[in-house]
Amino acid sequence: MNVAIVCYSQTGTVHSLARAVAEGAEKAGAQVRVLKVAETAPAEAVEGKPEWARHLRETADVAEVALDDLERADAVLFGTPTRFGNPASQLRAFIDTTGPLWFTGKLADKVYSAFTASNTAHGGQESTILALSNTFYHWGGIIVPPGYTDPVHFTSGNPYGTSHVVGEGAPSGTTLQAAAHQGRRVTETATALKAGRSN
Repeated sequence: MNVAIVCYSQTGTVHSLARAVAEGAEKAGAQVRVLKVAETAPAEAVEGKPEWARHLRETADVAEVALDDLERADAVLFGTPTRFGNPASQLRAFIDTTGPLWFTGKLADKVYSAFTASNTAHGGQESTILALSNTFYHWGGIIVPPGYTDPVHFTSGNPYGTSHVVGEGAPSGTTLQAAAHQGRRVTETATALKAGRSN
């Protein structure tokens, strides 16, 4: 079971969620790759925000996602900060290169899910995840949200996908537990689908 976790993280919050998602997927038996999308912001913008520049340096060894990573994966989880209720442009820029895979049906029938973070409690988290789902529909993907399939989601409060309010500080243990559950649920669902197809 190959799981790709593709994220854009400006200052590290979404990357922290991605690591927790990866932990849950690995515990469910997946081979996991955490990948980042290319930073497209101008250098002066990055350097003008110390935490942005620091995170870019700290994740220099994280591989950038390529189309082959999506083609190989049985399941893909996308992580992004919300930008006016939508995914970050850096993630969208990568998604917009997937046309050749989509056209040949190589993105269909995979499991997809998403997670996000915003500065405020009602800063567009759900609409960001729903916006990514629009892409998954076009790909012919199978969307697997966390729902309320684990008690942690009654506390974390987002059945669409794990989300975090950056203004409250670093992701809490509850949020990271929710992210791990999402990774586990996606992996278990993808594993069951793959086994069913082979029978």
